Amino acid sequence: MKNRIIEVKWALIFVGASLLWMVLEKAVGLHGEHIDKHATYTNLFAIVAIAVYVFALLDKRKNHYGGTMTYMQGFISGLVITVIVAALSPLTQYLVSNIITPEYFPNAIAHAVENDLMTQEAAEQYFTLSNYRLQGVVGALVLGVVTSAVVAIFVRKK
Repeated sequence: MKNRIIEVKWALIFVGASLLWMVLEKAVGLHGEHIDKHATYTNLFAIVAIAVYVFALLDKRKNHYGGTMTYMQGFISGLVITVIVAALSPLTQYLVSNIITPEYFPNAIAHAVENDLMTQEAAEQYFTLSNYRLQGVVGALVLGVVTSAVVAIFVRKK
């Protein structure tokens, strides 16, 4: 575990950044009056997510590997971060859905139904904590693996 303290630190930074992002989204109205723009603007978090992985792998390269790091070492470090973020995802989603923005699901359901994007029943089944928890875990794993694979290319150093 001592060898993975950097990954734990950066996974917690990632989770913190995602919670702050949700606070920001709520503050600018993307979970309420501007919910119609939520699907577009929430994707901007990808910039933050990629930056966190870059800084994490640079930190790992500098402070664990002494300034050199192979692609595989970087990729594995990214995977460790990904697994931790995915494991914490249900808790993160609980905090978002119950503390930061409990009105999101009702607002999203109303928006989807009012704009003929979904039926009432489909929207009520889709916008649930259990569904978002599952999406969060799967999304964290898939996007984390891809991000780790790409970022490791750029931070490797012989």
